[in-house]
Amino acid sequence: LALNPWDVALCISGTIISCENAIVVVVIFYTPAFRAPMFLLIGSLATADLLAGLGLILHFAFVYFIPSEAVSLLTVGLLVTSFTASVSSLLTITIDRYLSLYNALTYYSERSVTRTYIMLILTWGASICYGLLPVMGWNCLKERSACSIVKPLTKNHLSILSVSFFTVFAVMLQLYVQICRIVCRHAQQIAVQRHFLAGSHFVTTRKGIATLAVILGTFASCWLPFAVYGLLGDYSYPALYTYATLLPATYNSMLNPVIYAFRNQEIQKVLWAVCCGCFSSSLPFRSRSPSDV
Repeated sequence: LALNPWDVALCISGTIISCENAIVVVVIFYTPAFRAPMFLLIGSLATADLLAGLGLILHFAFVYFIPSEAVSLLTVGLLVTSFTASVSSLLTITIDRYLSLYNALTYYSERSVTRTYIMLILTWGASICYGLLPVMGWNCLKERSACSIVKPLTKNHLSILSVSFFTVFAVMLQLYVQICRIVCRHAQQIAVQRHFLAGSHFVTTRKGIATLAVILGTFASCWLPFAVYGLLGDYSYPALYTYATLLPATYNSMLNPVIYAFRNQEIQKVLWAVCCGCFSSSLPFRSRSPSDV
């Protein structure tokens, strides 16, 4: 096959995604202090994005060096599983942030840990089921007219994935609106109790809203074009449109470590300690709520 520049761009994107998220996974896995629910969810997100990056690399390698329909089904199944788990992990992090504010007094309990494991099981269970569908026979290798914009996924399969994205985005939007209201109310109460000026309350509220806007804006701008095109597009459309919407979607996995992991002060401490050669798994940490992540 002639080398497609879009495939090269996806492979490069996958390489960057793999390197970034591998750092997060290693730091969380080898640091016993990172066993709180919020770090488990960040680890789940990083694992999903790491698999997505590896899937993009493997897809490029197999397409150009070992072309095979069976291998194509496996790599596409891996990509569907990993990207679905990534989007679902973003939803679980949002739920965890909301509960940490809504039930602040009971958040640090065994119930929170149990709830986190249940969310992880549901997230990865559903993602694996989605990814196994092409391998189990729900593909368009024998009926080209049933193909979606992403071969060998069927139009119905991709439509389900697109609708699932819109559902996740709607739930995240609603939860972040509630989080914003809680944060604004708390900031106002603190300002009144401590006799702060109205300006300080405004600055705190504005920073919180700006953070939430960045989170939702990044997620929507990366995935929305591909989700819309997945519903409206057809297999007969030029492949250029698919690449032009799929490549930005991969950027979400590239930005997730920056938004959810590298901004966390505890993870920053470990990374600096590793860079300085003084890593210790017993580094002191300050307890932080997920809303601070």
